[in-house]
Amino acid sequence: MMVAKSTVKEEALQKIKVTKTTHSRLSEVDFNNLVFGKKYADHMLVADFDGHEWKNAEILPFGNFSVSPSNAAWHYGQAIFEGIKAYKDPQGNPLIFRPYDNYRRFNTSAQRMGMPDVPEWLFMGGMDMLVDLDRNWIPTGPGCSLYLRPFMIAADEFIGVRPSDTYRFAIINSPSGPYFNKPIKLLVQDKYVRAFPGGVGYAKAAGNYGGTMYPTMQAKKQGYDQILWVDGYEHKYLQECGTMNVFVIIGNTAITPDLEQGTILEGVTRASVIDLLKDLGLTVEERPVSIDEVVTAYKNGTLREVFGTGTAAALAYVEQLDYLDTQIKLDTTTYTTGAEVIRRLDAIRTGREADSRNWNFHVGEK
Repeated sequence: MMVAKSTVKEEALQKIKVTKTTHSRLSEVDFNNLVFGKKYADHMLVADFDGHEWKNAEILPFGNFSVSPSNAAWHYGQAIFEGIKAYKDPQGNPLIFRPYDNYRRFNTSAQRMGMPDVPEWLFMGGMDMLVDLDRNWIPTGPGCSLYLRPFMIAADEFIGVRPSDTYRFAIINSPSGPYFNKPIKLLVQDKYVRAFPGGVGYAKAAGNYGGTMYPTMQAKKQGYDQILWVDGYEHKYLQECGTMNVFVIIGNTAITPDLEQGTILEGVTRASVIDLLKDLGLTVEERPVSIDEVVTAYKNGTLREVFGTGTAAALAYVEQLDYLDTQIKLDTTTYTTGAEVIRRLDAIRTGREADSRNWNFHVGEK
């Protein structure tokens, strides 16, 4: 259960030490030419779990960690993260988009990986303080944002297969441009598998991404941007689109794979897009959807749009989808639904249109 924001902020202010940088690097950044994930803001949040409680919480100048070569995270993969974005409204006030949803998902990932929960005062209160301090790093260009990366790693200096007793939690900030700046080409992967039921596919665990690197490298050598993952049993039911959730629009129905098997990340952008698609009058179905269904819809002319959704990419148009000997080519200039969804999403999270669902977190307010 979430507690009142004023209470969270008060506890954060009491428990989190703030050490400001004496030399801002803000002037070194060209905000007209931002690349995703390349630059980092002046400060970061760091805290340690000693096996019993979170302590040593501090906002301090961005810098390297000193970590032992025997750190358990390197050897056994206890590492999770989140991706969140901050924007500015027309008056210049910082807004964070749906961070409480990420907070809940972060602790869901922590539980699956045998890690401790991060308390609300540390995650939400600390993020509020950090973004408030680094508010000048929030870019305002089209498709730009301050990308927030909360993460947690095991901290035990121990070579042995067991959950770590100690952990480090941190948040770093990165002023970023668009993740994809053009429509993407996808290869339907019929050999390698991202996740199985009973695994950790629903968690935002680092190993989920590490396991996709080799197949994605091979796909890029063939001219594709990303992989469309399918299930591991029949190799035909859509799962995720690279690091994104996937939507297909057939006729007036938007279909996205359901979350029942625990193989797909419960995307915050996914949930937002579902709501916005319903606002546009589309029927939305969360259910298993096979690549055969997509191919059939393409051949009979009812496949209107295919796109991926995620925090980093927001909404990425798919212009080509290759499956075995079938090639699906789509004219993304006709993507009226996707275009309106991303327009509304951008308008809400930058405070230019009414936030009727209270998605935005207002930084610096009590």
